[in-house]
Amino acid sequence: MIIKSAEFVKSAPEVAQCPRSGLPEIAFVGRSNVGKSSLINGLLNRRRLARTSSTPGRTQLLNFFVINQLFLFADLPGYGYARVPAAIRRSWGPMVQNYLTRRDNLRGVVLILDIRRTPGQEEQRLMDWFRQIKKPCISVLTKADKVSRNRRQGRHRQVAADLGIDPRQLLLFSAKSGQGKDALWKNINALIQDKAEDAHWAASQDDTYVADV
Repeated sequence: MIIKSAEFVKSAPEVAQCPRSGLPEIAFVGRSNVGKSSLINGLLNRRRLARTSSTPGRTQLLNFFVINQLFLFADLPGYGYARVPAAIRRSWGPMVQNYLTRRDNLRGVVLILDIRRTPGQEEQRLMDWFRQIKKPCISVLTKADKVSRNRRQGRHRQVAADLGIDPRQLLLFSAKSGQGKDALWKNINALIQDKAEDAHWAASQDDTYVADV
């Protein structure tokens, strides 16, 4: 994927305030501090487009980025971090659930896991839920550079078994080395290609994308 442009559009606290562009969207979801922002920045060849933080749980809104004026990335709040105030944690569940079930132009979800961590009930329930609502899910093991090559292979097989999927359905990714970047883009393109082509035709009629803020 050649990235010609990647811009922040807006942050939204609920589905009603999400961008009304109609462009296809890919959502990124994962446990807090899993490397979600680094993965997004790595995919887009940007250093600070998606905010990274040493404080897990910092992302508390639905954050949208428009890519090549053709499709959107949605950076969803992380989950599972105990230090986030309880009131905020309670608001995340309904916000994310409403987005994933009610957003008509959402084409699929990238579920991000840390290769060093064993998937918990949250990840297993998310996988089951995505199957129930028939939402395509691309599973990614990030921070692959943090473990040795031999351990990497073992962790890859074990996490796939924990999630109940074939290892070939679980991508290895490193924002630092670029490992897995092409494979992840290939999977994302498979979800957005048809709609992106339609959007490209529409954009050719009007070259200006206006963010709904």
